[in-house]
Amino acid sequence: MSIIQISVLRKMCNEDLFDEYGQNMTRYCDLVPDEAVFISKDYYMPEGFCPWAWADIHREVITLAMGGDYPWSKQAGVAIACCTDGLRPVIFKLERLE
Repeated sequence: MSIIQISVLRKMCNEDLFDEYGQNMTRYCDLVPDEAVFISKDYYMPEGFCPWAWADIHREVITLAMGGDYPWSKQAGVAIACCTDGLRPVIFKLERLE
């Protein structure tokens, strides 16, 4: 089993949708810091990681940890995944560390 590094690549805000549907809150996710790096061991959610985002990306984490790869990824052992917050999603880079 491998260790998976989870890096924040980009925090986004869909401004038009946020203006129409969003509450009075931070427009960019404040649950994970910009450029943060987390380590997942034994398929567990890293300490301090957003549970919502974990629910969205854990399938990719498990696939990479078990040695799987994605045919659409240019690099073996790497996946790009995101949380499903439609107003302010966060994009993550997942890397298998060997």
